[in-house]
Amino acid sequence: MSWSRWLVITVLGLYCISGQLTAAEGVDLGGVTEKHVMIPMRDGVRLSAFLYIPPGEGPWPVLLEQRYANANEPGTQKYLANLAKTGGYVTVLANFRGSQQSEGDWRGYRSLGWGERKDGYDLVEWLAIQPWSTGKVGTFGSSQAGFAQNFLAVTRPPHLAAQYMIDTGLSLFHEGYRIGGTTRPERFKTLDKIARVPEHNRELLAEWFAHPTYDAYWADEDCTRFFDQMDVPCFTVGSWYDFMCVGSIDSFIGRQHRGGPHSRGIQQLLIGPWLHSRFKETNQSGDLTYPENAKFAMDAHMLRWFDYHLKGINNAVTQEPTVRYYVMGAVGEKGAPGNEWRTSFDWPVAATPTPYFPQADGTLKLTAAASSDATVSWKADPFHPVPIPSIAFPGAKDAREFEKHADVRVFTTEVLDQPVEWTGKVQAELYVSSDAKDTDFIVRVSDVYPDGRSILIMDYVRRARYRDGFDKEVFLKPGEVAKVAFDVGWLSQIFNKGHRIRVTVASTGAPFFEPNPNTGEPLTIDFPANAVVATNSLHVNQRHASKIMAPVVPTTVSK
Repeated sequence: MSWSRWLVITVLGLYCISGQLTAAEGVDLGGVTEKHVMIPMRDGVRLSAFLYIPPGEGPWPVLLEQRYANANEPGTQKYLANLAKTGGYVTVLANFRGSQQSEGDWRGYRSLGWGERKDGYDLVEWLAIQPWSTGKVGTFGSSQAGFAQNFLAVTRPPHLAAQYMIDTGLSLFHEGYRIGGTTRPERFKTLDKIARVPEHNRELLAEWFAHPTYDAYWADEDCTRFFDQMDVPCFTVGSWYDFMCVGSIDSFIGRQHRGGPHSRGIQQLLIGPWLHSRFKETNQSGDLTYPENAKFAMDAHMLRWFDYHLKGINNAVTQEPTVRYYVMGAVGEKGAPGNEWRTSFDWPVAATPTPYFPQADGTLKLTAAASSDATVSWKADPFHPVPIPSIAFPGAKDAREFEKHADVRVFTTEVLDQPVEWTGKVQAELYVSSDAKDTDFIVRVSDVYPDGRSILIMDYVRRARYRDGFDKEVFLKPGEVAKVAFDVGWLSQIFNKGHRIRVTVASTGAPFFEPNPNTGEPLTIDFPANAVVATNSLHVNQRHASKIMAPVVPTTVSK
């Protein structure tokens, strides 16, 4: 029997049985009906999903979110019910296979995409044939639900009409489990609590560590390989204060230029001055309060996007600019340039790659040092790492506490006599040496205010063993100079007159970056007892001129 025929035969019976279940009681959903259902996949495993059905007579189009986080909590219930009632959609939150109440083994994202299991595809097609459904399905959500949408798009379910992604990702190796080649076992041990069988999460962790390089295993979780198979219109929202901004931007670029005929050329991108979050109607990020114009009424816009693509309402949402991005500027300074929205036909916008060179005296200049042998050194101590007391990127906050640590090297420009705009991708090109076989290099960029605050904009890390690519491990030779080059990330920032630009370099920053043992041995889930303290050096001289490449936008463009 074919999968589609089996689905049609079984779906109504399963729906009637599982529909008797309800979520937590006592939550006022404003007349919206909530149902808990167990939706069958092609192999018979059932996924847990909560449905929110608007009052009145259907049928309605459907909005689906997939994630592993808890669906049955009051905030989520109210949010999804409000979307259903306000927009006139059946809204659905389905948990990944093996998470929460979903059956099957917990495998992270590995069952969502293009393998033998196509859980996302099966969810869409099940929702499309329900009696309360018009057959039009859209997907939405942020972070884990953003990754899920890229996995889903590759499988091209016939009833998927449009998507709306927030702070998304594409490759689990590059943007999830192995950021910059680092490992984060303590972070991912916490997923025991979302796995239906906690031991499955530890088994999955062990599987990751059995694949230390980017190989066929990790390629199975890399959506960048399949842009040509993504074939639906998508609106993508990104956030400057978010390391996953790279995923949001790369997803837009890939779909816009390499997608299928219903994808290529009709994507839209919006990037604002926010932290990693599913809510963007805010002007508060970290320590900074931006002008009111920084708020984006995302839910209202999302409903307009789906009204056009799922209901056929001609609301001109597709006539809006292809790219909208917020140029950040100084806050609390009257007349400061920036803090405005701009538009573009594409991304990135025109900019001049401009090198900024760290100097041995702690300055940051547009010319390389005159010295033939200058270096700066510090310790990479995994037993006493520099503190970054956060599991989320601490963007838009004062970084001076981090910068004053003995194992951090700080490089700062002179006071700017005119505003300087960076809009685009920032890259690091470091010439380093170490007495260890392996170690990490962390680069941060801050906007230094006249009062001394060092407001963190971005940071990124590269594990030295992956400096020549993630498909192989190349260890350092103690004392020899090696080039470590990597992307720090995307930004759009005007550093105001009277401010300074700061770059910091370090090798630890825990718990945000879990420390490198520095031994060069195979990486392990549990931190090894034989870890060593490394002495690392950054070369800042004529022969080995470490630098940060900044995307400088000419003043005439920034006005």
